[in-house]
Amino acid sequence: MLTSPAKFAIEAIQVSKVYDDFKALDNLSLSIERGEFVTLLGPNGAGKTTFLEICEGIRPPSSGEIRILGREWKEGEESLRKSIGLTFQETRFPERATVWETLELFATFFHLPRSRAEEVLENVQLIEKRKTYIMNLSGGQKQRLAIGIALLHKPELLFLDEPTTGLDPKSRREIWELLLSLRNSNMTLVLTTHYMEEAEALCERLIFLYKGKVYRDGKLKDLVREAGKNSLEELFLSLTGSSLEEAV
Repeated sequence: MLTSPAKFAIEAIQVSKVYDDFKALDNLSLSIERGEFVTLLGPNGAGKTTFLEICEGIRPPSSGEIRILGREWKEGEESLRKSIGLTFQETRFPERATVWETLELFATFFHLPRSRAEEVLENVQLIEKRKTYIMNLSGGQKQRLAIGIALLHKPELLFLDEPTTGLDPKSRREIWELLLSLRNSNMTLVLTTHYMEEAEALCERLIFLYKGKVYRDGKLKDLVREAGKNSLEELFLSLTGSSLEEAV
């Protein structure tokens, strides 16, 4: 039986997802409290993307129960769509629209005032790029815009699926600063990444997924200490048999 929904942003009970003869998730159970910043780690095929897609309402589980912000997708899809935000590795916008035109367009989808778009423009530090066409933005600037759009409606829960993949170190750190600024906003953030330094810099809690199950779960320093390791790299290697980069 599920516990009180008020406490959890995500609560999964024995969730499985099967594709033909492949079990992407295998009776996975976990919970994420409201306001936590959690990083999901694991090699390709561990179940990270499948789990996120179920949380995001993109796919249903084959079995098990999952509640997002205390609600199930089948009973609260409309309200959940208004309560979550999504960012991906790459988001495509109209190339010949400006930064401001893009923000303003998405703000109208949520019936938000122009003032909210202005606020987000400042938060993601794109004021100077206000009149710049999307086609002329750098990869990091495009990703900051994508995160800004995901934040427009002030979601309670934000999913970040490898948001800095392919970015240069400077752009990556600019994204980190933006995400760190959200840690005190009471928003719940769930991040997937293949960068060890990103997980170390951002997360309050690590959840290792492996073969569709939760393999380890806890604070980074506690997990490293309990395993007798010196770093996240060593811990990941001991858990999966390969480095994080090799597991991509």
